[in-house]
Amino acid sequence: MNDAVIGFSKLSKQEKIKLIAESYFSDPSAAISTLKNYWNSDEQLQKLHDEFIENTISNFYLPFGVAPNFLINGRYVTVPMVIEESSVVAAASKGAKYWASRGGFKATVINTEKIGQVHFTFNGDSHKLQRFFVEITPKFHASTERLTRNMKARGGGIKNIELRDKTALIPGYYQIHATFETADSMGANFINSCLEQFANTLKDEAAKRADFTETESQIEIVMSILSNYVPNCIVRAEVSCPVKDLADKFIDNPHEFAEKFIRAVRIAEVEPFRAVTHNKGIMNGIDAVVLATGNDFRAVEAGIHAYAARSGQYASLSHAKIENEIFTYWLEVPLALGTVGGLTSLHPLVKLALEMLGNPSAKELMEVVAVVGLAQNFGALRSLTTVGIQQGHMKMHLNNILNQMQATDEERQSVRKHFKSHAISHSAAVSFIENLRNN
Repeated sequence: MNDAVIGFSKLSKQEKIKLIAESYFSDPSAAISTLKNYWNSDEQLQKLHDEFIENTISNFYLPFGVAPNFLINGRYVTVPMVIEESSVVAAASKGAKYWASRGGFKATVINTEKIGQVHFTFNGDSHKLQRFFVEITPKFHASTERLTRNMKARGGGIKNIELRDKTALIPGYYQIHATFETADSMGANFINSCLEQFANTLKDEAAKRADFTETESQIEIVMSILSNYVPNCIVRAEVSCPVKDLADKFIDNPHEFAEKFIRAVRIAEVEPFRAVTHNKGIMNGIDAVVLATGNDFRAVEAGIHAYAARSGQYASLSHAKIENEIFTYWLEVPLALGTVGGLTSLHPLVKLALEMLGNPSAKELMEVVAVVGLAQNFGALRSLTTVGIQQGHMKMHLNNILNQMQATDEERQSVRKHFKSHAISHSAAVSFIENLRNN
């Protein structure tokens, strides 16, 4: 298609599919068939999915798996995970089982403060603006009373409102920097609604301020929006045990393993190239649970990676130490999550996932998510510092190769038998299957 599409959003779903198929595919009927194969046979459920976003033409499925045996603060939890990457659920499950026999995971929510900002410009005397801001702060609270009433009843609301002078960065640039508690909701709509009302109040009050010049009274609101960087919405997850108890069938010298493991973590603390991949392993676990529970994984990713760079250099989110012959491994991450509102009340599988977790509060969900990230990271580092990462990963990836090659049941048996005693690689698997077929 070389021309712009006019009025695409006004077309029916069938018309959109027809237009896309005929414009971009050499076999339009095959494209249409593929798209429709992923529709839900339940019309009401499909309608629900269609209305989550705009211009829906099909559903994109990801595997919904579970990782059992997570012992968190003395309670066993089976964790729902949505992810497409081989070995992630297996690694999380192994990490859970490993630590369940060594005291389990401890998790603590340190704080749940969320942030929103009104960005505006003011051209005038900053001292006058400061005095003005102090005087009208009660009006920010009064003007948002209708928005905060229900949130206050649930234990949330506006925590603090302050003026921040950013003129050293951009001439005339100031912020209303506000903090919020949103209880069990992620709170994006609540925060943004409060911020927009703050902006209206600021602008209206400035316009009638007697001691402002004409220029000073014309405050320009640039934007009002929450921040996904929540450095004071922190959860800590950790595991610990005597060094000697680290021994298992892969670890015959626990002291040597612990010291090598700590060196690997230390490398991620000082080397950004390693830290990014190290933290990606943590996010494999975190994102999978965030997706399964209907939360915003893009917001979580952005906030966590900003937190990892808060020192000015991107670094590891997890840390390890040995003190008095006790091995301890932990991480602290910012997680703004919700268990009410949004997809949590709409998507049937999200409801199921939350029920599987015992219908947790937002704080309890923060603990579960952080623990899965730590378990995933431990599993990856244990492999890296012992047998290597590829052995387990390629074993899981073998299924994908067999599916790509459309292997028969007989071929699958032969392939699995062969690679029990041979190194697995994509090329080796493909070559072995081709040899089977040629012979």
